[in-house]
Amino acid sequence: MQIAFHGRDHNCTIEVETGITIRQALETANILPSTVVVSYDDRILPHNTVLQADVKLLVTTVSSGG
Repeated sequence: MQIAFHGRDHNCTIEVETGITIRQALETANILPSTVVVSYDDRILPHNTVLQADVKLLVTTVSSGG
């Protein structure tokens, strides 16, 4: 199954097994899960969402500081 991540800071496609979570897919793509929010069709998805088919996900980097 193919997962495509796109966004201002990320643009990559990975090949993974069906049933992987978004967190696992992010880690496979070398994207630190704690630094991003993932969305599909304008809906934010929890990182524990299980993926069952090819999908293109928007990755938004979250900034913080003080």
